[in-house]
Amino acid sequence: MPDKRSILFLSMFFWCVNLDAQSLNQKLQNAFNRLERDLQCKYASLSLTVLDAETGETVFAAHPEMGLAPASTLKTVTSTTAFGLLGKDFQYQTTLGYNGTVAADGTLNGDLIIKGGGDPTLGSWRYDSSKENAVLKIWVEVIRQAGIKKINGRIIGNDALFGTQKIPDGWIWQDLGNYYGAGTSGLCWRENQYDIKLQTGRVGSRVRIVKTIPEMPNLSFQSELLTGSAGSGDRAFAYLPDKNSIVYLRGTYANNLEKRSIAAATPDPAYDAAFRLADTLKRLGIDLKGTPASTQTLTAAQKPLPEATQILSNIASPKLSEIIFWLNKKSINLYAEQLLKTLAWKAGKPVATADGVQVLQDFWKAKGIDPNALNIVDGSGLSPGDRVSTSTLAQILLSAKKETWFPDFYKSLPIINEMTMKSGSINGVQAYAGYQTKNGRNLCFSIIVNNYSGSSSGIKAKMFKILDELK
Repeated sequence: MPDKRSILFLSMFFWCVNLDAQSLNQKLQNAFNRLERDLQCKYASLSLTVLDAETGETVFAAHPEMGLAPASTLKTVTSTTAFGLLGKDFQYQTTLGYNGTVAADGTLNGDLIIKGGGDPTLGSWRYDSSKENAVLKIWVEVIRQAGIKKINGRIIGNDALFGTQKIPDGWIWQDLGNYYGAGTSGLCWRENQYDIKLQTGRVGSRVRIVKTIPEMPNLSFQSELLTGSAGSGDRAFAYLPDKNSIVYLRGTYANNLEKRSIAAATPDPAYDAAFRLADTLKRLGIDLKGTPASTQTLTAAQKPLPEATQILSNIASPKLSEIIFWLNKKSINLYAEQLLKTLAWKAGKPVATADGVQVLQDFWKAKGIDPNALNIVDGSGLSPGDRVSTSTLAQILLSAKKETWFPDFYKSLPIINEMTMKSGSINGVQAYAGYQTKNGRNLCFSIIVNNYSGSSSGIKAKMFKILDELK
């Protein structure tokens, strides 16, 4: 039987814990009220949910069930779903093979075929094994080992696995030609992006396009981009109409920016991969009779796509845990969208974004999350039409905490404001979702503001004042 001193100690301990919880709740309420009254939020919608990451107890909630555009905090949902359904060690596969025959003199009477398996990292500079030169070196070596010295056919990039609709419904026109608006592909290459080098002039004058890196011979460029005044920043956008080869640059680009370049989306990455291999082989003296091609460039008469009868190489992607590390660290929209389609593919459904959304919703429904609380149309949060509640995001973060793959997910989250959390921002939207420890208590949280006015830096600073109460 405990003595009186033990009872007194326990009573004081629980009283202090309860007092601390009440104090945190009140501090969060006061900070949230201040933000709601702020002029930047006069016409805004705000929500905040904070949960105990061990017990699931609600520490604080303000408008927790309000459906809001989550921006890139949606990537926490996509990545945790991928961990749960694909496993942390999942890898994509890309094959290189040929059809036809190789004659005694080394002539391939047939096509080389690069068949994509959905790998978003192929040709990416983020991983040693996936860098462009590393991949091309592997392909050249296996071609030589096969005794191929001349090709009486084409090099075809087969990206058919992920269908013909590369852009998710709900994305806006202004985003599509830019690197962050790169579309999905069964055969990605260099993260489906390239750089456009610029030369500015006097304020108001037309910005000149110097070159692209790498060279994009299948595209032409027209600049309607104007030189902006010092301090006006990068407000340049690349526009690429579907089935068109002309890239338009519009907007303004400040004359004091040092980078003098923007990153744009590659409209046909499968063609680009085929072109880079063809160009490399030609430089090495391996003659190629046909021109590079892709699923998109082949005519109806040239379809169905030829299949390889002899496989030369199979390149495995980095593991899923490594892909998700960069997905969240650098908020790579392409990675999220590729993963969403992968969920549909691996579930045996049509490989489309909408089917990936259905698989994602079903996964969380089995864990008690209402599918209506995940009213989404993409996997990255780039669509302004996505709607998710902070309660749902916090519940998903809570669920992730209990999984064996959680350390890999946690490691993928950036450090922002000295807190481990994913940020999200699109026009009029700012959001954060992540984890924090306060006085030894593990917490998970989500905060979203939609339709704020004024500067993004201003709303961020004010949201941080709320989140600072969790430190």
